[in-house]
Amino acid sequence: MISIEVLYALPHEQTILKLSMPQGSTVGEAIQQSGMLEKYPEIDLVHNKLGIYGKASKLEAVLQDRDRVEIYRPLRVDPKEARRLRAQQMKQA
Repeated sequence: MISIEVLYALPHEQTILKLSMPQGSTVGEAIQQSGMLEKYPEIDLVHNKLGIYGKASKLEAVLQDRDRVEIYRPLRVDPKEARRLRAQQMKQA
């Protein structure tokens, strides 16, 4: 058995669940086992990006002991656009 975490964060809350999974388990299996899809029905594994400790990952990726599976929310604003808007606001102030 391996020990892993599954994480999903919203602006107002963060959920981290610890699981024990059989050796050879995948990211997709861990997400299903965690119950995150039931708790957060807005998660769409076709559209939400996934990662293991900040590195992009796929549902089929095999997990290692102590991995942390991260489910990322879609960006509301492109980071470049957000920086441009902040710079514009600073100039006006």
